[in-house]
Amino acid sequence: MAPLMTPRHPRRPSPARRARACLALALTLILALALPNALGAPPADERELVELPAPMRAHMLANMRDHLAAIETVSRLLATGDYGAAADVAESRLGMSAMQAHGGRHMAPHMPEGMRAIGSAMHRAASRFAVAARDAEVDDDLGAAFAGLAEVMAQCVACHGAYRVH
Repeated sequence: MAPLMTPRHPRRPSPARRARACLALALTLILALALPNALGAPPADERELVELPAPMRAHMLANMRDHLAAIETVSRLLATGDYGAAADVAESRLGMSAMQAHGGRHMAPHMPEGMRAIGSAMHRAASRFAVAARDAEVDDDLGAAFAGLAEVMAQCVACHGAYRVH
């Protein structure tokens, strides 16, 4: 008589085996996502290329870095309640009065019309923010000031999303 065979039930994998399987799955997913970009060309940059002479490109990039630093300073000053100083920084480094210091008239002829329009809108928004920050100094209502700062930053995002200089 043949021995009685009991069906074999698969055993549950050990915690260590499950951990190895999860790690293998995670690595597979990472490679699947990263490998096409690593092996192929990066996605095309669809933003409009603005060709500028090298010195003007360097000047424009320096201006944009200063704009970013000014926004950081303005944010820090708002956080500490120094609304008047935030207004001063915004107007002198970002607002309409900053256009002369940044060489706006010199740069404008080399920019596409849309880029000029966004840049002008950013400078106007910064001047409006400066007024809102001064108002907040009096009435301690930061809502309009933060909305104004968001408008400035929205112009930066719009320009960087549409144009590139290199």
